[in-house]
Amino acid sequence: MESKQKYLALLSEKYPTISSVTREIINLTAILNLPKGTEHFMSDIHGEYEAFYHILNNCSGVIREKIKKIYGDSLSNDEKKEICTLIYYPKEKLNLIKQENRVDAKWYKNTINHMLEIAKALSSKYTRSKVRKAMPEDYAYIIDELIHTQKDEDDNQVRYHKNILDTIIDINADDFIIALAKLIKRLAVDHLHIVGDIFDRGESADKIIDLLTKYHSLDIEWGNHDILYMGAASGSEACIANVVRNCIKYNTIQTLESGYGISLRKLTLFAEKTYKNKDPMQAALKAISVIQFKLEGQIILRHPEYDMNNRLLLDKIDFENGTVVVEGKTYSIDDNFFPTIDKNNTYSLNDSEKEIINELKADFLSSKRLKTHITFLYQKGSMYKCYNNNLLYHGCVPLDENGNLDEIELFGKKLKGKEYFDLANKKARQAFFEKREEDLDFMWYLWCGKKSPLCGKNVKTFERTFIKDESAWNEEKNPYYKFYYDEKCCEMILKEFGLYSPVSHIINGHTPVRTGMGELPVRASGKLFVIDGGFCKDYHEKTGIAGYTLIYNSHGLRIKSHRTFDSVYQALKENRDIHSDSQIVETEKQRVMVVDTDIGNQIKSEIDDLYSLLEIYKNTNN
Repeated sequence: MESKQKYLALLSEKYPTISSVTREIINLTAILNLPKGTEHFMSDIHGEYEAFYHILNNCSGVIREKIKKIYGDSLSNDEKKEICTLIYYPKEKLNLIKQENRVDAKWYKNTINHMLEIAKALSSKYTRSKVRKAMPEDYAYIIDELIHTQKDEDDNQVRYHKNILDTIIDINADDFIIALAKLIKRLAVDHLHIVGDIFDRGESADKIIDLLTKYHSLDIEWGNHDILYMGAASGSEACIANVVRNCIKYNTIQTLESGYGISLRKLTLFAEKTYKNKDPMQAALKAISVIQFKLEGQIILRHPEYDMNNRLLLDKIDFENGTVVVEGKTYSIDDNFFPTIDKNNTYSLNDSEKEIINELKADFLSSKRLKTHITFLYQKGSMYKCYNNNLLYHGCVPLDENGNLDEIELFGKKLKGKEYFDLANKKARQAFFEKREEDLDFMWYLWCGKKSPLCGKNVKTFERTFIKDESAWNEEKNPYYKFYYDEKCCEMILKEFGLYSPVSHIINGHTPVRTGMGELPVRASGKLFVIDGGFCKDYHEKTGIAGYTLIYNSHGLRIKSHRTFDSVYQALKENRDIHSDSQIVETEKQRVMVVDTDIGNQIKSEIDDLYSLLEIYKNTNN
């Protein structure tokens, strides 16, 4: 009661009179009866900047659909495509059109009127106040006037509208078009969910995070590749070795060197000297791989509770015969030259390796841009999120062979389900801010651990690196990936996270959907969606597409499957868009309004508080 009174006292500073309280109650009640904003869900972007940037700009095809709906056959296909491209890339497209000498006052007038009509259509589900706040500040007043112009008896508003447009065209039409394009994209998507894995595979993860830091409203559910960079930026040496190895393996070194200012010079010089008969990059890959396996071995030996002794393989190598014993079976290894391994102290780094990892660690910890990006991931991210009756997580909820929540003992506690996710969330934050060894080790476990909710499989990096026999490569998946087709299992998971609504869903990333082989993203009778459709170019052949977007608007849920994207250059020159196929997976019986959402619950709570404050004012006045 005391805290409630303190809160109401603070609230009274913002709303000091009966009229101000009444006005806000009316405003909030009206908002509750608007349609919910559109949510977009994307996952497993994996550094593919251009494709991600385009889908962010075209709002997963929503803008193209809206233009088609507004203009139908009144504009040609080429005209509609050009408007789309202008909205996606206004600065660049304006420059191209000017080079073609097609810009004059008439073109500006028609184009601005088209864009105003699109903005007006998209603004219909929001309050005028919210739309005004979304407008670029320099043009907010003018845009607000133009999209709310109404025809009157004497056409005063129309003339007023025309005079404003004429003045804009005379003074600075380009900036106004850019401002309108920004507003249209802002109104098309109210909130963005990134369901993990921004990093690795593609070469521009850092540019993607730069885009996301400017995005108006989003959340991020950490993926295993994100947690790996987070662990590296926190100072985990095993995570650092894995990040460097992945960058060399997938040819994304520029992310480290140009993006984050992390030098690989000492590593490459050591590798060239140690493995003279190898290509320099292959030598560097082998050098960092050995360092990685040593550091991982040290963690496994420190933490028997991880139950990962089967990953201790360096000490199972027979250097004379060129073999290794993996889970009781002997395999030949295709590279038996390991000059840096001490047979009597297998998992210790030699002096040169210590210098390399110490220098890399110093670079990771001192990179300002990396720290800014990782801080952003902590601010906007978490292990999971419950949002508007949906449960979002990247990997899996570990299950046992019977489909029950599997238990793991960590940090002196037996954990499963939501409690495990909550502790992982807490420890991931402590690793970054407190840098204790046990928390840093756990970041590595979250990346590749046997029962990690972000990994979900028994990782076989050593086997895939040194053993040619592919029968040793099979990475057994957690039973979750067998049971997540089962509706009852998904309902059990949803209830574990406090979601009992019949309209609740699990939204999952991590495992590419092999669309080309007949796999579908919708599972468990519509209770679970896997939205990893293969943004990464390396996955395109496997998945048959180039990414999924899940769209949840007031009418229901749609899956958008995206075809491959050529380039921004082709989009600008030829007005090419990403072709997207849309599948309606769930239609709401009644349109979902703000009152039905999490934000609606917050607003209802605010209204209750305002009524309490109003009662105090009335009693005081009486």
